[in-house]
Amino acid sequence: MSEAFDWDILHRRSAMAMVRGQLGFSWMVLSGRLAQLTDDQYFWRPSSEALTVVRRHYAGQFRSLGSGEWVAQWPDEPDHRGPRTIAWLIAHLTETFFERWEWTFGASAQGRADITLHGNAQDAVAWLTYWVEAWQDAIAALDEDEVMTVGLSRANELDAGEPFGHVVLRLNRELIHHGSEIMTLQDLYAVAA
Repeated sequence: MSEAFDWDILHRRSAMAMVRGQLGFSWMVLSGRLAQLTDDQYFWRPSSEALTVVRRHYAGQFRSLGSGEWVAQWPDEPDHRGPRTIAWLIAHLTETFFERWEWTFGASAQGRADITLHGNAQDAVAWLTYWVEAWQDAIAALDEDEVMTVGLSRANELDAGEPFGHVVLRLNRELIHHGSEIMTLQDLYAVAA
């Protein structure tokens, strides 16, 4: 698995080095904050309607994402703008990195619905860490030319039709976007408590 952030990557002159540097630095910042995540922060709801991770029989009106006892409440509409808990954001990031790794470097047999989710912060952070680092290690092992391979990832129709570098950039964006939401929720929790 990945070690600490490779500062030397910031001096390498290639598109993939820049992409990997962005991912590595963003993950370093977020994982530092996640290392201090408590169960109370993990499940804190900024509003009563916030999507979260629940035991399967409490999913309510939402679809369930996950294969085990714990599932993420998944909205029907793709642009659901309701608030989300840190638990939900971690679950979403985990399934995103898991599915992309599985359909790019793995057996291409499991999808996002097959992911195992967790009912506590420590296990959820460990699982997210596992998949982000598996993704980082796999893309680090690619030749520079492979970044332009169309269809290297087949996680979905969009991935299959574009150069792989776009998939990597999209996952970087997901990590930065949802990572900033997680850190904001941690900050809001601190002042609300």
